[in-house]
Order: sequence, then C-alpha cells, then structure tokens
Amino acid sequence: MTEPNDKLDTLDDAQAAAAFRRLVRHLRNRHDAQNIDLMGLAGFCRNCLADWIRDAGYEGDKAAARELIHGMPAGEWKDKFQAEATPEQMARMEESLKLNGGTH
Repeated sequence: MTEPNDKLDTLDDAQAAAAFRRLVRHLRNRHDAQNIDLMGLAGFCRNCLADWIRDAGYEGDKAAARELIHGMPAGEWKDKFQAEATPEQMARMEESLKLNGGTH
C-alpha cells in the first residue's frame, strides 16, 4: 500500500533492490525465524515476498518465485526447516493478518 507523497518512493531503485536482497539473504540464513512466526508478528513471510515479486512483474511462476526467495525449492526448505505450527502460532497469525488492512 502506497501513501501519497511517501518519501520511500524517492529511494533509488538500486538502493531499494540492494536492501531487498539483503533482507532475503538474511531470511535465508535465519531458518529459526519460522514463516508462521513472521506472519504472527509482521503479517508477512517468505512466501509473501515471493508473491510480491510476482506482483512486481517477476515472470516466474509461484514455485520459481518461492525458490528464488527460499534459496531452494520451497518443498525442500519446508522439509528441512519448517516446524509444525502450534494453535497459538496460528491464532497469532490470524490476528496479525487482520492488521494488514486486507492486503499482505
């Protein structure tokens, strides 16, 4: 969601791209930061980032976008690093998503 006159829009695309790549690489190294916890706290996760790059024009399909973000096929990442979500995590995620204003 873009606010009118948002100074973020003045950020050079190269700088924004570098920051985005740094965020993705950071998440690739922080497997302890589970997607469900990211969703519960911030209302987005690695899979959302994959969706967002597709929304921005990335021509790959959903699987390719997720592989790009995860650094490996999403199924492999899930098998290696994703823990089963607890009911508490699911509830926290649901509450967090309500704060997204209908978008994520």
